[in-house]
Amino acid sequence: MAVGELADAYADPDLGAFDLGFLEDGVRVRRSLAACWGVRFERAAPVRPFRWPQGGRSFAGWYFCATTGEHIGYESWLERDRLILLDADPQVTGIASQPFWLHWHDGRRRRHAPDYFVRLANGQGRVVDVRAADRVDEAAAEAFAATERACRAVGWEFVRAGVADPVPMANMRWLSRYRRRRCLRQDVAGRLLEVFSEPQPLRSGAAVAGDPLVVLPVLFHLLWSGALVTDMISRLLGSDSVVHTARGQ
Repeated sequence: MAVGELADAYADPDLGAFDLGFLEDGVRVRRSLAACWGVRFERAAPVRPFRWPQGGRSFAGWYFCATTGEHIGYESWLERDRLILLDADPQVTGIASQPFWLHWHDGRRRRHAPDYFVRLANGQGRVVDVRAADRVDEAAAEAFAATERACRAVGWEFVRAGVADPVPMANMRWLSRYRRRRCLRQDVAGRLLEVFSEPQPLRSGAAVAGDPLVVLPVLFHLLWSGALVTDMISRLLGSDSVVHTARGQ
């Protein structure tokens, strides 16, 4: 079926209004949006290099993603923070950075590379652009609006993420240090889940489970994974934070 016929079939002309440029087996390809809805963009290689501007305010780097077991690029601390939140989200199964160029025309040739493509556990695709609200200029707003149109046409979610709330973000940054599987010792985890089956303060419960030097990394990993929970929204994680299992109250 031709692109125009497919767009008519779905009654959405935006399916034929956008092209995607991406890497397929290391080769650059460009296809209509209508032909790309099934592409596994969560496995895509970045379509452009990450920028390290000299003297700039941003900081680029690579984040090891526990969800995928791979390093994912970012170009600012804000993007790194968003990666941490995505990595901790149990509904996220795949993440790729700079997954494609979105091409369109609005009287002139335009293109935009979204920051992340995310695959959810239910199979849904999500495109994420990260930009603080006070840094969204006219050009960025137009690019985000076009990206949202394209996502809506193909059935993906679109999220423009800004600055995360400082307290929960600080807590997640701390817990992300313990995201790797090497922090999980099953024998210690079993004791912690038993100890915290009843709510109690973090440090005293950890002491009951064993040597804090051995126990705390496992405890933080369980908080990261959601097997243990505490209030990380209204206060910073501390020794007196009340912790319990996800099923506890």
